[in-house]
Amino acid sequence: MREEEKERIKARALEYFQKAGIVLSSQEKENMEIADFGLNDFARSGLVFVVYINSFRYCAKEMVLFPNQTCPEHRHPDHNGVDGKQETFRCRYGLVYLYVEGEKSPNLHASPPTGDEKYYTVFHEIILKPGDQHTIKKNKLHWFKAGEVGAIISEFSSYSDDASDIFTDLHIKRVPEE
Repeated sequence: MREEEKERIKARALEYFQKAGIVLSSQEKENMEIADFGLNDFARSGLVFVVYINSFRYCAKEMVLFPNQTCPEHRHPDHNGVDGKQETFRCRYGLVYLYVEGEKSPNLHASPPTGDEKYYTVFHEIILKPGDQHTIKKNKLHWFKAGEVGAIISEFSSYSDDASDIFTDLHIKRVPEE
C-alpha cells in the first residue's frame, strides 16, 4: 500500500474517532496501524488499529472498520508455551456483526466478502451496538464485520501476538512482510 493511501486511511479513521468522542494522543495518531491482511483489498477486508498498551500481561487497543468492512475469520491459539489471546470486544461506535463458534444463527445480518465465502465457517451471530461487549475465549474461531456506518471496537485482551494468529484463509498475512 502506498504512503499516500495510508495517510488517507488514517485521516478517515481519525474522523471516526472524533465522531465517537475518542481522543488520541499525537503519538497514537502517528502510530496507527493499517492492516489489509496481505489481501490488497482494504475496502473489503481490513482494520485500522491504535494500540494503547501490549504487555506480557494485557493489551488494550481500538479498531476502526469502515462501512461493511470485514476482519477475516481467525483464532488465537496457544504458542510457545503461552496461552492464546482471550479478548473482549466493546462496541464504541456504529454496529458490529460478530460471528463466533456455536449454533448457526437464523436470518444473519451480514455475510462474508463475496468470493471469499469458503474461508468463513462460523455463523453464530452476536450484534454489538455502542456499549455492548462480548468476550471471545482463546483458540475460538471468529470474524466480524461493520454495519452501514462503520464501527469502532475497543479490545481488551491478554497479550496480543499477531504473528501467531491462524486465519482460515491461509493466503492471509496478518503481519506484513517487508
